[in-house]
Amino acid sequence: MKVLVMTLGTRGDVQPFVALSRALRDAGHQVALGAPSRSAVLASPFSVPFLGVHDRWDEVMSDAVVSAAFETNFGGLGGLARGGRAMRRFRPMMRRSLDDLGAAALEYRPDLVVFHALTLGHEIAERLSVPGVPVCVEPVSVSTRSFANPMVPFRIPSVLNRLSYRATNVWIRGIVGDRNSARWRREVLRLPRRRGHRNVLRRPGGDAATVLQAFSPMLLPQPMDYPSWSHTTGFWFLPPAADWSPPRELLDFLDCGAPPVYVGFGSLVGTDPVRTGRVVGEAIRLSGARAIVDAARGGIVPGTRDDQVLHISQVPFDWLFPRMAAIVHHGGIGTTAVAMASGRPQVVCPFMTGQHFYAARMHASGVSPSPQPQADLSPERLAEAIRLAATDQGMASRARSLGQSIRTEDGVGSAVKILETLA
Repeated sequence: MKVLVMTLGTRGDVQPFVALSRALRDAGHQVALGAPSRSAVLASPFSVPFLGVHDRWDEVMSDAVVSAAFETNFGGLGGLARGGRAMRRFRPMMRRSLDDLGAAALEYRPDLVVFHALTLGHEIAERLSVPGVPVCVEPVSVSTRSFANPMVPFRIPSVLNRLSYRATNVWIRGIVGDRNSARWRREVLRLPRRRGHRNVLRRPGGDAATVLQAFSPMLLPQPMDYPSWSHTTGFWFLPPAADWSPPRELLDFLDCGAPPVYVGFGSLVGTDPVRTGRVVGEAIRLSGARAIVDAARGGIVPGTRDDQVLHISQVPFDWLFPRMAAIVHHGGIGTTAVAMASGRPQVVCPFMTGQHFYAARMHASGVSPSPQPQADLSPERLAEAIRLAATDQGMASRARSLGQSIRTEDGVGSAVKILETLA
């Protein structure tokens, strides 16, 4: 097959598509990955052909309006208005991103398009008259009665669970902008308007598309009622980069005492990273734990250094997490996946929407204390959660069992086999 794989967003939105592209190439297919230009560094160690796309996602995510909306989970008075203002911040970037994706696809001329919903890849597939396969990196697109859409930031009656999945399309339309998508469809793709063209889960004729869900069913409450055209494959992990080795400072820190806890909140900055740094520092002191703090991406401004805390940058989680006593993180889908696979207990401190869902799922699975939302983060509560995660033997045993189960899944291999049936 000649496959075009497309994605936009943060590292958690890109890395699974790098894994898929590598697996397709290793299976003998011709593949190109269209992704944010800044993420070429993720693809290059695996020799994945890369088509750079304009993307300022991290910059937009650090915008004060966006940070405030996400950190408050769109709640409180004016929450929806803040959410609307935040989504409008993405639209100038999205206009250029779509233009780049359209141009790359029309030049590459694949016979299969595999895409993140934000790329509007179903419309590119329509233009090329080839199959389009949407990839859901989170359980927010295919409706189910089992749980409400994790993107909905408030509780709803269970009778509305299926209906709640319409919120994902509203989110995508809000970020892309209806004017942007209409202009792009008309001027770049040269496609006429048609009824239902915004539905990424449907082909132009109206029948259901084959959908790949790139996460583990063990992340979700059971039983599930997903339709037959939706395939929940397991997480799509990359193998360790062969050319990476840990810095001497990190090895020395690991060797000089009990296993530390990891603390890092991903690419979300929050409204006050200095305060977050103070809360984290005090929580570590109160917990009595040694700690490795990841402050590389702005969510935590490091406090005072001491012998019990090491600040790091750009250390592969799949190498680091199994060596930790516990993992304190924000609940992003990518970090949650690696934390689950590591077999270590977690403390989840969510910012927004889906992160609260994953925090609740880790707690329900018995591998994490109760969630510690960023909006209410305090040194005392965080310290108690860290102590529990790092010392509770039952939690450690359940985390090991979960990790073993996750590691036996071959999510990306299953995805390749499904795609090969479409050729």
